[in-house]
Amino acid sequence: MEQQYKQILVGVDGSVESETAFRKALQIAKRNQASLLLVHVVDTLGFQSISDYEGLITDNVMDQVKEKMDEYSIFAERMGVENVTALIMNGSPKLLLAKEIPAEHQTDLILLGATGLNAVERLFMGSVSQYIIQNASCDVLIVRTDLENQAITHQENWK
Repeated sequence: MEQQYKQILVGVDGSVESETAFRKALQIAKRNQASLLLVHVVDTLGFQSISDYEGLITDNVMDQVKEKMDEYSIFAERMGVENVTALIMNGSPKLLLAKEIPAEHQTDLILLGATGLNAVERLFMGSVSQYIIQNASCDVLIVRTDLENQAITHQENWK
């Protein structure tokens, strides 16, 4: 019996790395006839130091995220993925992507773009992907290459 994924979660944040993960998730979802869950987690901790403008900034960010998620959804459907859901949440990307969302949506594969953090940045900021690798209860694929298995360049665009 061939292994098949049914519910694929891809974390997207607008970076080149996450857009490449999105493209690979499309291909895997099509091959497996799987549902695709597009997730963007707005890390609200980043807004804590801007208390006077927090509401305005948060609203602006959420509008931009919603617009981008709509673009991803439409593109995924045009590429032949039949069941696409976009989810925007506020909170800790580590916890939401590793545990809460996969449990709620019966996820069996998580795709994430590799980050460009160096060792010092990971020490101070932590690595979302490292946390997810260690704590997710399903398979995790960290995307480091494009669809031709070439190193990701920052000029790539998913459209």
